[in-house]
Amino acid sequence: MNTDVKLTIDGIPVSAPPDYTVLEAARLIGIEIPSLCYLKGINEIGLCRICVVEAEGVRNLVASCVYPVAEGLVVRTNTERIRRIRKMTLELIMSNHRTECLICTRNPQCELQRLANDLKVDRTRYEGVVEEPQPQIDDSAVHLIRDNSKCVLCRRCVAVCEKKQSVAVIGVLDRGFDTHVSCAFDRNLDETPCVYCGQCITACPTGALTDNDSTETIWEALADPGKHVVAGIAPAVRVALGECFGLPVGTNVEGKMVTALRRLGFDGVFDICTAADITVLEEGAEFIDRFKRGGVLPLITSCSPGWVKFCQQFYPEFIPNLSTCKSPQQMFGAIIKSYYANLKGIDNKDVFVVSIMPCTAKKHEIRRDGRQTYDLYDVDATVTTRGLAHMISRAGLMFNELDESAFDPPFGVSTGAGVIFGATGGVMEAALRTVCEVMTGEPLPNVELESIRGMDGVKEAEYMIDGKAVRVAACSGLSNARKLLDSIKAGESKYDFIEIMCCPGGCIGGGGQPVPPSVVRNFSNLLENRAKALYALDKDKSVRKSHENPVVKKIYDDFLGKPGGHLSHKLLHTSYKAGTKYSAMLESADD
Repeated sequence: MNTDVKLTIDGIPVSAPPDYTVLEAARLIGIEIPSLCYLKGINEIGLCRICVVEAEGVRNLVASCVYPVAEGLVVRTNTERIRRIRKMTLELIMSNHRTECLICTRNPQCELQRLANDLKVDRTRYEGVVEEPQPQIDDSAVHLIRDNSKCVLCRRCVAVCEKKQSVAVIGVLDRGFDTHVSCAFDRNLDETPCVYCGQCITACPTGALTDNDSTETIWEALADPGKHVVAGIAPAVRVALGECFGLPVGTNVEGKMVTALRRLGFDGVFDICTAADITVLEEGAEFIDRFKRGGVLPLITSCSPGWVKFCQQFYPEFIPNLSTCKSPQQMFGAIIKSYYANLKGIDNKDVFVVSIMPCTAKKHEIRRDGRQTYDLYDVDATVTTRGLAHMISRAGLMFNELDESAFDPPFGVSTGAGVIFGATGGVMEAALRTVCEVMTGEPLPNVELESIRGMDGVKEAEYMIDGKAVRVAACSGLSNARKLLDSIKAGESKYDFIEIMCCPGGCIGGGGQPVPPSVVRNFSNLLENRAKALYALDKDKSVRKSHENPVVKKIYDDFLGKPGGHLSHKLLHTSYKAGTKYSAMLESADD
């Protein structure tokens, strides 16, 4: 049994769990010790030295983010010595940082900038000792731009890529003033097995890692009178966009978001949750067919492009297990450029589809082979949640003052099942709501499948459906995906149906979501609160099962025919193959 330890911080008695650090214990009494490199559970290395404190009996200052609490420990966090050392440390960090704060994309959300304000650093005494670095740009990847002249060597991006995603394509190279974060042999990011998840962007405290912006292409389309421009919004965006405008985490801003997009000039503002409902019908039909006919199992979801790329590169033996369904984003584009274009009497070449996504890997997905309908890309441009916020601000819209409005027909009707796609376990829960009823022919008594909800990295359950046991798992974060797949390969685990989402927590934790300050990420229930908002939306929906969506029924009756049918396969399904130009490069090197 763990017994709290008693210590004193700044003269105040504190009782803290024995596994706490001084930084964590200080928060129990309302003291926020500044930090830069620290990310809880990800990057706990005490490297930046911004969080130093005095511990009685210890000569040198200690890094509070890694210094454990102890019985009787006496700590001081705000002495003259501490303030002086923190300021000097920050000045040293800034001496090797390109300071163009006014035009930096992270202004004013930069953590380095906030520290400079808090520690009263308006200039550094080390100016001129080291020449300010010039731009060091790697824009080879489709989803991000890296500028090492703004890197502070905190290692947060390195840690999240290795520990959370187990991809590890970046690391620290060289020594001394030449130390920098890069890929092996200083190759461009696009020459590595990067999966484009963008988790490094959300971990970065400065402007060293930013989105590869595609908003200019969208502005051009909006200004073109010959283009019919429509927007499709992913479920996770509506519970995160408000954070960019100062609203509490988990605030549902669906109505304001629709109004903002209309003000920006979109001809149609639609809900990709409707396409998620179509995905459920297609994927459900695929699962039932494989389950009953002895097809390749487990069936693994394919709506997360970061996960699909990870599978192609690291686990190609599981490619036959991937669902052939396109993601909801791609299904949305395919339906818009076929069914909707016919409905509106518009040449599909004149329809410009924009998806608004919590995900940076979607920038890769929209140009991947097999993502075309009638020789046109399903989606013409995609913008992240952050990118949409920038567009709204650029247009001068007072987002928090906007009225609320509803999505446009016909793609404005969705079910609760479509909404929960944004949270880990949501795709599986949505699919099972339909699969259970289709297989049994009876109404599901309870649509809320609690056993596959929550932020655990891997969740598993077994359900009896039509007298047969169906073993399922839901997994988020690629390090967890690696563990799950390895256990299947070793024969330790066996499932029939698996959901894998690339980003921790699912789409709500996507690499395109608002970047919270590290203190919010470290000490609040960020992902849980976003997920709760989606589940609340699900609960409020009058229709909570995808196969009961009236709009989806009409699309099948009037156009697609049936789930898994000939036209559905042509428009809504795809294929995957192993290997990338990275693996080809390795083979060439071996030769």
